[in-house]
Amino acid sequence: MVERIAENRLHQTSFILYIAIDDLISTRGKMVPGLDEFTAALDHHGIPDVLLTSRTRLQMDDPRRKLAHHHPFIAEDGCGVFLPEDYFHLRPQASHSQPRGTATVRLGRFTCLPVAQQQPAASEALETLAAETGVSVVPLRSLPPRELAQNTDLPLREAELARQRDFDEVFFFAGASERDIQNFQAAARTQNIQLRQRGALWSLAIGASVRHCVSELSKLYDRALRSHARTIAIATPGQETALFAACDRAILLNDKTEQPDDTPMDKAQSRSSRVMELPLRADDTWDQVLANLSARR
Repeated sequence: MVERIAENRLHQTSFILYIAIDDLISTRGKMVPGLDEFTAALDHHGIPDVLLTSRTRLQMDDPRRKLAHHHPFIAEDGCGVFLPEDYFHLRPQASHSQPRGTATVRLGRFTCLPVAQQQPAASEALETLAAETGVSVVPLRSLPPRELAQNTDLPLREAELARQRDFDEVFFFAGASERDIQNFQAAARTQNIQLRQRGALWSLAIGASVRHCVSELSKLYDRALRSHARTIAIATPGQETALFAACDRAILLNDKTEQPDDTPMDKAQSRSSRVMELPLRADDTWDQVLANLSARR
């Protein structure tokens, strides 16, 4: 019912927000102050917020419950778009790159628009790439529970959710030199394989693209709205590159504890005409975002 109400209100919005949440909600569930009030205000104003994360579909259950989030989300760093039950009363059209009838798959409670190849493709590609380059890698799915928790720095239950992946393969290099890793990356680039580093861990995916995810989901919103809704990205440094390139406008949330003396707290600092910069932990950051959206409606 919540999803049906959300869709019925879509005609009211001029914007779709895409929010990169990995620095806003920790893997242990702690949120930056004001995020829950902000997403509640978006719902009140009828503005959908799509969450973007490197986490899995299963890892997103808890943060979405805490936020009462009933909109789509993009998981595993651009590997797929997940649509809640009955969110759209239409089915996405098969693209030229996919056989007709296979544009969506059912994963758990969600209809998924897969952008990357589903497992076990990434697992097999990692094994092949390691053999071709002679570089030793250790996939997380191969670890016993205690080692898994130690390497992910997560409680056992959360660590298990982190390795149950629909698309990408998370791993670490075992005794590899910097040159070995560079050779591994070079070999991956020749095969349309995306490697993303996350601290000591790495992710391998085949065909992942945040831009493609945003594009496909935006088409669905446009069809439901019968008009084009502008896309606005919100992210922190290090999470912004692919998302900002995919959206019409962007807001960068910098985690700065001090403002320069000559920069008033109530003034947003712009990097360009389409990117606004705001302090992440200021008391009125989320109010400024809402005010900016209201001014552009």
